[in-house]
Amino acid sequence: MTAPTPHLVRTSASLPAEVLSSLDKLVIDRGFPNRSALLTEIIQKEVAAFQQDYTNDIMAGTLTLVYDHAVPGLQLKLNQLKHQFVAEIISSTQIQLMNHHTLEVNLMQGPAQDLNHISQKILSNRGVKTGNLYLTNSALPPIYTPNPSISQEKNHAI
Repeated sequence: MTAPTPHLVRTSASLPAEVLSSLDKLVIDRGFPNRSALLTEIIQKEVAAFQQDYTNDIMAGTLTLVYDHAVPGLQLKLNQLKHQFVAEIISSTQIQLMNHHTLEVNLMQGPAQDLNHISQKILSNRGVKTGNLYLTNSALPPIYTPNPSISQEKNHAI
């Protein structure tokens, strides 16, 4: 038995010839099976971008930045911000690049407006060269939920 197909609705769009040509090239270059699949991805990204700016929905995503780790106090400031927002910044990975630069990727989850605020606080530091927040309207499962059986075991052991 196959999984049910999501309900699809047929629509049409009038596009300038050069835009359609570019769309077809993207379909081929990115390996999509058809125009509809590519357009679906593009629309989903735009909806998520809109939500990240104008809603307070819970979203997950990444904040990627490149910074000059030779700037005095920058690493300390970035670490302080990550601790201040520990509930939203779930994970952080740094990779050392050439010329005193570090590439950092932070996995984040929380209300979209909060994640935008946190990202701006991080990206506005002197020494941060570039950065981008990418959010999706999907949320991560809870990182930690209490296990009731452990509490029961501890109570019985007493």
